[in-house]
Amino acid sequence: MRRAQPPRKTKPTRACPELRLIPVPLQDEIHPGDSLADKLLAALRQRRLRLQSGDILIVKHKIVSKSEARLVDLATIQPSTESIAWAKQYSLDARVIELALRESRAVIRRKNGVLITETHHGFLCANSGVDVSNVNGGSHALLLPEDPDRSAASLRRALKRRTGLAVPVIITDSFGRPWREGLTEFAIGIAGMKPLRDDRGRRDSHGYKLRASVEAVADELACAAGLVCGKLNRAPACIVRGFRYDPGPGQVRDLLRPASTDLFR
Repeated sequence: MRRAQPPRKTKPTRACPELRLIPVPLQDEIHPGDSLADKLLAALRQRRLRLQSGDILIVKHKIVSKSEARLVDLATIQPSTESIAWAKQYSLDARVIELALRESRAVIRRKNGVLITETHHGFLCANSGVDVSNVNGGSHALLLPEDPDRSAASLRRALKRRTGLAVPVIITDSFGRPWREGLTEFAIGIAGMKPLRDDRGRRDSHGYKLRASVEAVADELACAAGLVCGKLNRAPACIVRGFRYDPGPGQVRDLLRPASTDLFR
């Protein structure tokens, strides 16, 4: 009689981490020259919280841009004839359109009142990320940080000096997506962690070797933080606790697909 084979052993799967999303509300407005590290740590103390080893800090770009004086007085902007004609056709502010064109290196689409550009950083978004909401009521526009990776690294260093902890920092902004309604968060600046997790070559629970699984964990963390850092609740930062990230000198460029491999441009 043929002896029954013992059940095949499988490697135990790694347990899914339990994550906490801790919003960091700010009551005071951020002004040019303000120390974001001091403001955020003071806000945490008010809530009797503190950064811990392994935390990741997610920060909305607006408070970064405000602290870096990336504000533009719209009264100083003289729009071109082209910007005026486009804005008039769709009841838009020609000064914002002019700024968006100045902050772009290419116009991807211009249709039905929507201007999609590629910024100098390489981001594809509406109006080059130029925004007038949550600024000061409409008299000024806010630009993206000049170098978001540098901004993230600067904030990370400042937090380390004050706390002794080298926590990764991700700066985010809200972008739309082709063929999908609504906005979601994207990582636009990174320091202290790798933005991608490459699982290629590993085997799934059925033994299949993964061939294309490169996960944009920085964008996923940005989206998770967006659930508690809404535009209306004055919480422009969030601590992600419990996520096992890969430390390293990450940069947002790692998340940008080269035009040579982009099937949609």
